[in-house]
Amino acid sequence: MSTATWDLSVAVLCAVVALMLAWPVPIWLSRASWPPRHPALALVLWQIIGVAGGLAMIGALWLLAIALFPRHPWLAGIPAAALAAYLLAHLVAAIVSFERQRRRHLALVELLSVPDPDRDRTRVLDDAAPVAYCLPRAASSVTVLSRGLIEVLAPDELAAVTAHERAHVEQRHEVLLVAFRAWRRALPWFPIAARAESEVAALIEMMADDVARRSQPDEVLARAILRVADSGMLGTASAERASRRRDRMHDRFQRLAG
Repeated sequence: MSTATWDLSVAVLCAVVALMLAWPVPIWLSRASWPPRHPALALVLWQIIGVAGGLAMIGALWLLAIALFPRHPWLAGIPAAALAAYLLAHLVAAIVSFERQRRRHLALVELLSVPDPDRDRTRVLDDAAPVAYCLPRAASSVTVLSRGLIEVLAPDELAAVTAHERAHVEQRHEVLLVAFRAWRRALPWFPIAARAESEVAALIEMMADDVARRSQPDEVLARAILRVADSGMLGTASAERASRRRDRMHDRFQRLAG
């Protein structure tokens, strides 16, 4: 087998792998019923799909061009390099945008909120809407609660909400979301990119639920989710959008119900 034939065969194999990871495999994973039972494993699979799919596309372009233009290997690498640069540029842009928004948000929180005298690393917004989130800040984090949330939730429900939100920062969930958001923005015409982002968002909410469940009973967390569901807090909005085939919000309640 000649070198050109070998390169072409491997290019076709990479293209097949890229095609499988671009459509049937993500569709299967987003429709599967087992991810709520093992959200961390499902999250790893989504990351593998994203990284392997991108590398397979780049490899297929590169090897195909080499097979077609064997005398000009550097010229043949231009399409693959352009695709890699395009994807990397979107990732860098997403990271820069996230960091800029994080700093701006922290500055606004410092300006518009007051420290909570009863809770460490917590600030309170004078807002009637139920709001809770956690922002990374240097080596620690700051939890933001609204007065409306404090008034509507019982103490154990508020503790569950706080544990849930802090889990996002402690497990660096924003890093995963930024990566998949970059993928969606790089390929806005590709529906699987949007599905992957929403599925990952639902899975990290389940992982944060698992952290909250260590300190509070499942029924307490479920009540807290129900009380704030209309606000989209605790990931309720992202979970509902996760898949047209699977109701991830229903999946979250099912796992809390045992």
